[in-house]
Amino acid sequence: MAYTDIDKPSDYFETLLSTGDGGSQTFTGLDFQPDWVWSKRRQTHVHQLYDSVRTAGSGKALQSDSNAAEGGDGGTYGYLSSFTSDGFASTAGSSNNNYFNADGGTYVFWNWKAGTSLNNSAGSNNGSIASTGSFSTAAGFSIVKWAGSNAAGTIYTGLSGKIDFVILKNLSTTRNWIVKPKSFAANDVLYFQATNATVNAPGDGWINILSATNGTIGLVAGGSNTNPLKNVNENNANYIAYCFQEKQGYSKFGSYKGNGNLNGAFFYLGFKPAFVIIKRTDTTNDWVMFDNKRDPFNEVNESLYGNTNAAGQTGTADDDIDFLSNGIKIREDNPGLNASGGSYIYMAFAENPFVTSTGVPATAR
Repeated sequence: MAYTDIDKPSDYFETLLSTGDGGSQTFTGLDFQPDWVWSKRRQTHVHQLYDSVRTAGSGKALQSDSNAAEGGDGGTYGYLSSFTSDGFASTAGSSNNNYFNADGGTYVFWNWKAGTSLNNSAGSNNGSIASTGSFSTAAGFSIVKWAGSNAAGTIYTGLSGKIDFVILKNLSTTRNWIVKPKSFAANDVLYFQATNATVNAPGDGWINILSATNGTIGLVAGGSNTNPLKNVNENNANYIAYCFQEKQGYSKFGSYKGNGNLNGAFFYLGFKPAFVIIKRTDTTNDWVMFDNKRDPFNEVNESLYGNTNAAGQTGTADDDIDFLSNGIKIREDNPGLNASGGSYIYMAFAENPFVTSTGVPATAR
């Protein structure tokens, strides 16, 4: 029996923490060169997302809490300037470095590895639209970029089989972030920068990942909008998508129902979690984010919200969960995590598999 696909999850995902000193800084300590870095000052400040496909540098940031185009104020507030073999470097802006290294500020950085280059011409590998990117079949992760053409079609990700979770953004202009979990119906999506419940048949286009088994994602035109592909394939716009496949013992993308009880819902992952994002889908609520570095002990109660620039919350915000050796136990009855009958989706990555390939079990916290 195979217990896990990956014995050492920190080869592909890891969280870093830092305290700023106001200048340019190199952040080290990863076991890999990252391809996707998600930065958040734990005090009030925007999220910053960089990837190796768009390269690094001022003007290359995306913000999960905004539907704005690629860009931002990196020249003023600092930016990720390069990826290194075990981390990344930041450059201070003209006035300070609030995005990465403000004096006395505390930061969290979530890091993923892809690593294999992708350059797929239109019509190859079942992708009707040309794409470039970076991917890891071992980790089930792909960063893929394409130029919009106002045409429905398919994007090859470098992976094989079904894609389980997609986060997509128009880089060129103000458009919604599009999030597609595998548990959703074909024409349902979420908006990452917003608290919206599930959006059904959006007029601006959506993603199909339900039918493809060849490592592609489908770009589908919306119904009534005059530009029915502007969220996913608008002419003269560039797009980026972060695509994931489940890997046993390393990643999981699923859903659960709340029970409205302090002895809350449990969902099995098959690993001891390092990072999780949870979103309620049947009504409005935040994208709630936890990791194993900001809170090294149970209960885990420092949450951040992916859709807002707010500072990290503590247990007084009623965002309390336990990271177990094999999954997550909700310890609150609040609507963002565990309303009675509430519907939730999650994406999670491992600190350790529940059992390694050689039979070594994960320890509890």
